Amino acid sequence: MKLPESYYLGNDVVSISKDLLGKYLFTCIDGITTGGYIVETEAYNGVIDKASHAFGNRITPRTKTMFMQGGIAYVYLCYGIHEMFNIVTSVEGHPQAILIRAIQPTEGIEAMQVRRNMPVLKPNITSGPGSVAKALGISRNINAFSLQSDSIWLEDRGLRFSDDEIKAGPRIGVAYAAEDALLPYRFYVKGNIYVSKPNK
Repeated sequence: MKLPESYYLGNDVVSISKDLLGKYLFTCIDGITTGGYIVETEAYNGVIDKASHAFGNRITPRTKTMFMQGGIAYVYLCYGIHEMFNIVTSVEGHPQAILIRAIQPTEGIEAMQVRRNMPVLKPNITSGPGSVAKALGISRNINAFSLQSDSIWLEDRGLRFSDDEIKAGPRIGVAYAAEDALLPYRFYVKGNIYVSKPNK
């Protein structure tokens, strides 16, 4: 069952970010289905969050996707190299987003290995947001695509993690955000080998 659009329209991006752990993310790109369950996320809390692209109500050709109604993909290029996949949440005009930092691959692993040029399977195949996007074939070509589409979607397959199994901490690589860099908006599954930076 795909997560319904209503799932993404809540106003608490931090709680949604935590709840996404254990949800399955799938893509069907060029007829190849790949995916797995989410083990690491980061929340970006819109116009009041100094780490957010939309801080201060900043609307640009890149960030305009964040201002659309939740339940769509926000894909952007980082450092001119890595595509980064985010889930837009909340209602139109309220630009919240969740970066998917790591998944545990379960489907289409051989295709992921080809995309990642990784003949031998290693945990870093889907560890870190750039790796997630590359492994799943996610690019800016699907920016603003609905998560109800047949190209990219999420499913609830009943996998749950207790609060004891989840670690919350500061986000990675947002030192520019001053005090907001310290907010505990990053969530990950403790002990999971696919988490990008498990010890911080």
